[in-house]
Amino acid sequence: MKRKILTGGLLILTFCLGFKFKTLTIDNNNNMKKATGIGGIFFKCKDPKKMNEWYQKHLGLETNPYGATFEWYEDSEKTKKAQTQWTPFPEDSKYFDKDYMINYRVENLEALAEELKKEGVIIVDKIEAYDYGKFVHILDAEGNKVQLWEATD
Repeated sequence: MKRKILTGGLLILTFCLGFKFKTLTIDNNNNMKKATGIGGIFFKCKDPKKMNEWYQKHLGLETNPYGATFEWYEDSEKTKKAQTQWTPFPEDSKYFDKDYMINYRVENLEALAEELKKEGVIIVDKIEAYDYGKFVHILDAEGNKVQLWEATD
């Protein structure tokens, strides 16, 4: 448990210190952006409410029942605001299998999902749309569930 708390704390501290995940691109003749940043860090714990309170008290996170949201800008002109979500989940959650899941921000989720499917990547579910964006889950090379999110601006 200490390892989980330390890992979560280190991730949050990294964001608190202004870490910004650089834009990733793949150059396979189409230059399609694959991920534009980390959309969220989700981890399992025994008591999400208690974890929210602990991180609020000790690291100053502005938490709510869903965790905390870190806002940052996607461009150097500071015109395109973005966010990264941090959320503790109950340890018996079935939303993801491992102790944690990373959500990557992407552009044009439908086209990316089609490209990934052609590349042999396992698409776990259908794209779901909400008022805050579109989501789909994929499996990485070791079978870890990864969430892709196209934010609604």
